[in-house]
Amino acid sequence: MLPTNVRRLHPRPTSAPLHGVDSQGFKDAMRQLASGVCVVTVGAGDERNGLTATSVSSLSDEPPTLLVCVHRAASSYPAFERYGAFAVNVLAADQREIADRFAGATNAGGAGRFAGGRWLELPDGGVCLAESVAVLDCEVEERIERHSHAIVIGRVRRTMIGANSGALVYWRGRYDQIGWTDAEVARAVGLSPRIGAFSPT
Repeated sequence: MLPTNVRRLHPRPTSAPLHGVDSQGFKDAMRQLASGVCVVTVGAGDERNGLTATSVSSLSDEPPTLLVCVHRAASSYPAFERYGAFAVNVLAADQREIADRFAGATNAGGAGRFAGGRWLELPDGGVCLAESVAVLDCEVEERIERHSHAIVIGRVRRTMIGANSGALVYWRGRYDQIGWTDAEVARAVGLSPRIGAFSPT
């Protein structure tokens, strides 16, 4: 018998076969999982490319390792096969336009996606986004191809902590923000960051 504070979960009926769930049902469920938004950059020079990713996860801290899931049909995936490094740029709340551009919402592709934003060159020729919340520069340790995607495992070789701002998150098909600085709160309510409730007394 269940404890009184535990409720049974009653799944909604779907048209899915008995042995599994259909693709749309899976997507609908995963949209309930709020995720940070990252731009993953790969390649150098005119071969620079990148994508917007929410499937980024820590794998281990000994050694520091993370994983990124990349669709094998993505225009940027060949660069992961060709280059041995990539950078994960954790986006700030005001970088939705950059997230859209690297997600393919505009006609920009390849190196054209880097037209906006301030980019810094990494030692191996790759680039990272200067105004991002954090950057993790990685060496490709392994690629594991499964179904439609590849799991790219990266050994983190350097990190940088950047903008002091809220982070961009994605939930239920929309962007949102988590974390607010005093200046961001002031602007949101129409105050100058230097006056009002956030000014020194």
